[in-house]
Amino acid sequence: MKKKMSVKAIVSIGMLSSIAYLLMLINFPLPLFPNFLFIDFSDIPALIAALIFGPVAGILVEFFKNALNYFATGSATGVPVGHIANFLAGILFVLPTYFVYNKMKTRKGMTLALIAGTFIMAVMMSILNYLFILPAYTSLLKFPDMRNLVVPAILPFNIIKGIIMSSLFMLLFIRMQTWINKLTIVKNA
Repeated sequence: MKKKMSVKAIVSIGMLSSIAYLLMLINFPLPLFPNFLFIDFSDIPALIAALIFGPVAGILVEFFKNALNYFATGSATGVPVGHIANFLAGILFVLPTYFVYNKMKTRKGMTLALIAGTFIMAVMMSILNYLFILPAYTSLLKFPDMRNLVVPAILPFNIIKGIIMSSLFMLLFIRMQTWINKLTIVKNA
């Protein structure tokens, strides 16, 4: 039984990674924000993977979707700086959401979990952009220092991105909650 579950988990992680990759290709900018900030819904399959199979599954989906995207589309810098940023943003959204929801497995718990995931992602990505990500773009692309964009652009963008993803995920979660909980119980048995 354990072997079947691990094969099921591996296949599911692969399928969710593929879906996340396809969703990553459907991205769009928000008006009033810099043109290098895009919204996509590719973190939703990673969140589903984490809820059903655990946090490592969510991290793997985030990793595989970004690796697939990097190998398929490349990067303007030659180094996957944007893909690393997307990976970090994804796990900073998925993991807090997973851990908070595991404490309170209700719709209210999921709402609080998504709020926590959005807040943690927005704050931590602002810090990471200031310290590492924007300086990497500055040095690799010979851009002027862009760290002054953290408070007026990066922070509000990630809050809006988190709200949009959370709203969409809640619509899915309301329909899928029983199924997710059933699969989680089977996994833990």
